[in-house]
Amino acid sequence: MIVHSVNWLAVLVAGISALVMGGIWYSPALFGRVWMKENHLTIEELRKSNKGRIFGWSFVLSLIVASNMGMLLADPVSHIEGAQQSMRLLEGVLAGCGTGVGVFAFVAVIGLFEMKSSRHIFINGGYCILASALMGAIIGAWR
Repeated sequence: MIVHSVNWLAVLVAGISALVMGGIWYSPALFGRVWMKENHLTIEELRKSNKGRIFGWSFVLSLIVASNMGMLLADPVSHIEGAQQSMRLLEGVLAGCGTGVGVFAFVAVIGLFEMKSSRHIFINGGYCILASALMGAIIGAWR
């Protein structure tokens, strides 16, 4: 891991991408209604929530994940001289998917102990996989 070779602008964009992906993933058009039902939440409860705290911490935590991904992909072994952009993108997507699947596994373990439904686990875990894959694609392609 070489911290000084991390593209920190790519990390920032990747962190933001997770929030954008979450906005789409948890929107009423996709899984928002089912997610609310599975969590026994109403729209009124969500409106009353502290959005500054939620989005602020979500951004910080997304930056932590993106930073880890940036350091993972900054490995000098992956910097093959003259490597094609498509190979860097693919390497990033694979690293992101691998990370996302690992996080999904932890989400599933926690969900099982919390006695959450499989729908709940797959909605949250699916977001983890896709957001991580997107982060990996951005960071992998942008180095």
